Amino acid sequence: MKKWTITLLSLSVAMSVALAGCGGNNAKETGDGSASSSDGASGASEQGGGQKNVTLTYMASQGWIKDSEMELAKKFEEETGIKIDYQIVPSDQYFNVLKTKLNAGEGPDIFGGQSGYSEITMNYNVEKNAVDLSDQEWVKREDPLSVEQLTANGKVYALTIWDTYSSFVVAYNKKLFNKLGLEIPKSYEEFKNAALKIQKDGVTPIYEPIADGWHHVLWFAEPGPNYDKLEPNLYDDLNQNKKKFVDSKAMLDSMTQLKEMYDLGFFGDNTLSDTGSDTVAKLGSGEFGMSLVAQSVATELAGQYPEYKVEDIGFFPIPLTDNQIYYINPGGPSKFIYSGSKHIDEAKRYFDFLTKQENLQFMLDNDPTISNLNFPDLKNKYTSEQQKLFSSYPERGTDIQDYVNYVNPQWMDIGKDIVSMLSGAIQPIDVLKSIDQRRADMAKVAKDPNWK
Repeated sequence: MKKWTITLLSLSVAMSVALAGCGGNNAKETGDGSASSSDGASGASEQGGGQKNVTLTYMASQGWIKDSEMELAKKFEEETGIKIDYQIVPSDQYFNVLKTKLNAGEGPDIFGGQSGYSEITMNYNVEKNAVDLSDQEWVKREDPLSVEQLTANGKVYALTIWDTYSSFVVAYNKKLFNKLGLEIPKSYEEFKNAALKIQKDGVTPIYEPIADGWHHVLWFAEPGPNYDKLEPNLYDDLNQNKKKFVDSKAMLDSMTQLKEMYDLGFFGDNTLSDTGSDTVAKLGSGEFGMSLVAQSVATELAGQYPEYKVEDIGFFPIPLTDNQIYYINPGGPSKFIYSGSKHIDEAKRYFDFLTKQENLQFMLDNDPTISNLNFPDLKNKYTSEQQKLFSSYPERGTDIQDYVNYVNPQWMDIGKDIVSMLSGAIQPIDVLKSIDQRRADMAKVAKDPNWK
């Protein structure tokens, strides 16, 4: 049994906590049933060189806190007496839970959130709800592109420790491809034909965990640089409100192709209930031939299934709209310190601890789901197939959610619209119309001059 505390929250529980009273600093019950005072003090004992024994509450979406960080949190507690109480919320409920707490003035000491200017300003209102971290030492070492995603009006509001280099790509079973005489697709049509051959061989072409609510949006958002290439200046025109999503033929083609993939049964019969936690098992069983995944999946498969070697899994970018650009996501799940916390200094101390070089390397070495982190001078774990991927796709570009304003904050809503499209309730063009409407609504709230 691990000794750290993890609290799994649901929306109803979080709302009941928020509505229980106007005071955000009352004692509350942790996930293991023990009472913990939200002022952080769990006794008068002194540890770690005189540090008062403090508990930092840390709320994040499911999948954002890795086991390696939890191991480090245990070491951090031993050294400082500061305990981390992880409060993990299901991904499809997380934003509503967080928004409820922030609006009630009852935010956790640390809260997780996605990066991106429109995300941090619209969803988290960081200038009110988060601590300015611009003067922290680790800011100078973190990848500048990641820092940029966390900056509002010249101030840095969060820490990202994530594998921002290894984008989600299509992983494929090389043995299956060789058996069927398939090549890496260079266009959507080649991709579709390969999937049809795999399907004919009795294997479901693609494992797609739509039940998570967010993953299937990647198919549309990641090839964004290709949309911008097909329609020059599209990204900037969208940010300046000179164009809308519905004006883009490339985006409509992409959404239409995603619908065709679903209609052809490429995702299997249970895709609407499939979850990401089963991805490795589904690929390892041989039931599925491909999946849109983090590139560490090859290492995970080799570690869990003796019949697989790391070299048995190859990679290529999402080929919708004939994309051949390696898309980059410089952002990711990030860590914010709540401005209303009574333990800001302790939270900063935790961030300092995590960003020590030896601790970053520990996270990298002990997390099978990542190949690198967004800090310099770390020993990466890139496989030969990843190196081949990087060299095979020299053209690079930033994905749409990290460049175009007011996209990332509506990610889960886009996911719901896509599900409606897949089920036939709405058409691909309707998804784009909904994105445009939400962007306009957010721009109005932000008083964006381009939407006047």
